[in-house]
Amino acid sequence: MNQAVHQATTQSIEQMMTTLGQQARAASRILAGATTQSKNAALQAISQELQNQQADILAANAIDMQNGRANNLDAALLDRLELTPARFKGMLDGLHDVIALVDPIGAITDLTYRPSGIQLGKMRVPLGVVGMIYESRPNVTLEAASLALKSGNAIILRGGSEAFNSNQAIAKSIQAGLKIANLPESSVQVINTADRAAVGLLITMSDYVDVIIPRGGKGLIERVSREARVPVIKHLDGNCHVFVERQADLVKALPICLNSKTHRYGVCNAMETLLVDAPVAAEFLPQIAALYREKGVELRGDETTRSILSDALPATEQDWYEEYLAPILAIKVVDGLDEAIAHINKYGSHHTDVILTENYGKARRFLNEVDSSSVMINASSRFADGFEYGLGAEIGISTDKIHARGPVGLEGLTSQKWIVLGDGQIRV
Repeated sequence: MNQAVHQATTQSIEQMMTTLGQQARAASRILAGATTQSKNAALQAISQELQNQQADILAANAIDMQNGRANNLDAALLDRLELTPARFKGMLDGLHDVIALVDPIGAITDLTYRPSGIQLGKMRVPLGVVGMIYESRPNVTLEAASLALKSGNAIILRGGSEAFNSNQAIAKSIQAGLKIANLPESSVQVINTADRAAVGLLITMSDYVDVIIPRGGKGLIERVSREARVPVIKHLDGNCHVFVERQADLVKALPICLNSKTHRYGVCNAMETLLVDAPVAAEFLPQIAALYREKGVELRGDETTRSILSDALPATEQDWYEEYLAPILAIKVVDGLDEAIAHINKYGSHHTDVILTENYGKARRFLNEVDSSSVMINASSRFADGFEYGLGAEIGISTDKIHARGPVGLEGLTSQKWIVLGDGQIRV
């Protein structure tokens, strides 16, 4: 591309992004005052439009899948990209769950009287305009849009180029539903270019965007975190652990460990490292390894693991940090709870970590001392999900500590402002 053409293209993208930002800001003012009834009506209309256009949306996704295979996308990305009829139904179920959720906007909490006679409290309010950048999963387009709308926020969405046709088809139904419900179509805008310059502009549009949520590979999130001039809600990766403690019920542990790893590989809440307490390793590892072999999972272990599982490959230091998003699992034998917690806090990504034990005291210590956004006892890591947590859906999972942590649902897309109720009081 010659310099003149590149400059013209850059200018046109800047103009497009500025227009999107201005429209989103204007829409956010209207949404902030929208009633729960009108927001739910819009979501109902969107649901109907999606059902009407299901064939077209699945056809658009088939084109993306075909292009993905031609471009040699790896299995994990293709899995995230695919929209099956069952996943389409799941999208609609998630939308209906959002409709059923209590609207947080306008809720007043902590209302107290001050000595002056005024009443002081906090009111839940929208963030304003959300910018979201995500890869592969077209269902995120609907999840993000529905949560943003229900919480009174406008949203600008930039999906990955691999899901371009799917995202545009879904966006068409969303905007048709908004029009039917008499809410601004610009409440949800999907950027219609795959040019990377759009991302660079979106994350620096502080006049128009109040928060950025990146959802994708580690490289994308590192770039957004580094370059953004707008607050970011993020997680870099999902290196999740399950620790089989010496007092675990091993019959219970087998299906939990299998599900945590093999339910779906290309998701951030899949287990990537299995920690096994030394006293039960010789009994437990051969049993779970047999189940993993049936699923075609490659096992990589430390020296003790390999002395028990002869077909396990040697694990390197990097394996303990790795988010595979694939049928690969790192296994380490540890000497007790302290070593397990230390390993997780050193190598983990602060996403989701699990202990399997029947010892209440050790379970409580694990809850207190593991520094992750979700910590579980005797349950699959796959439950770390907005739908499973009763949030209806999620716009992302945050491993930050401010302002939201874990699956981000409606409340994570809001803030609070102080309100004062008076009756003629003056300060003396």
